[in-house]
Amino acid sequence: MSNALWLALGLVLIAEGIGPLITPKGWRQMVAQLSAQPDNQLRRIGGCLVVAGVVMAWVFS
Repeated sequence: MSNALWLALGLVLIAEGIGPLITPKGWRQMVAQLSAQPDNQLRRIGGCLVVAGVVMAWVFS
């Protein structure tokens, strides 16, 4: 695996870990609210995140 891919994975892990590290109660509430959303809403959110990630990768590559 290239160094850039490991760097990207490390940055994702850092970003994912900040929420539960700083505000575990708020993070837990956010996860509970997300789990209450219907499937199509979660798909829409996931799609937006994927598109945003692709655009960011394209811009910064």
